[in-house]
Amino acid sequence: MFELIIGGSGSGKSEYAENLAMNLAREEYLPLYYIATMLPYGEEGKKRIERHQKLRAGKGFYTIECYVNLRRLVLPARGIVLLECLSNLTANEMFEDDGAKEQTTEAVLSGVSKVREGSRHLVVVTNDIFSDGITYDETTVRYQKYLGEANQRLAAMADQVTEVVCGIPLQLKNTLQKTEMRDKCESVVEQL
Repeated sequence: MFELIIGGSGSGKSEYAENLAMNLAREEYLPLYYIATMLPYGEEGKKRIERHQKLRAGKGFYTIECYVNLRRLVLPARGIVLLECLSNLTANEMFEDDGAKEQTTEAVLSGVSKVREGSRHLVVVTNDIFSDGITYDETTVRYQKYLGEANQRLAAMADQVTEVVCGIPLQLKNTLQKTEMRDKCESVVEQL
């Protein structure tokens, strides 16, 4: 299963994603991985990382820091993976010296695809940065373009897409539910 979770800053998307990943790991007795993509820039960045680490403390996550080149990551074993977050990974690929630069979207997508292949379940967190109505400089617009393309293509690939608003998860896509319904309908038809 691959679920993409999107939401604005402070929406509760991280907590929802962590709970989803932990529940999957408990149900299937699988290892639980957290792929951290945020580089610790400045005091504010360090505080955000510390806050997320405290929120994860004692929850059974094995943290793997991977800021660029996600496609090169090899997981220790097949398990439940929480990738937090696509927005940071996109910025890193775009701006870091060893990042993908103009190939950012493809690097992000191929990296997520590789992680998906190596995991039982993948939960990816991303940000909604597209509705503030502000006009930005050329570099920020390019970043928004890369992240927007990645979000759209991953949403198309995902089994489930959930938007978290004010701590409330709103399911936007669920192909797993359709498959379950189809299987139930086929079972009923067979009984007739």
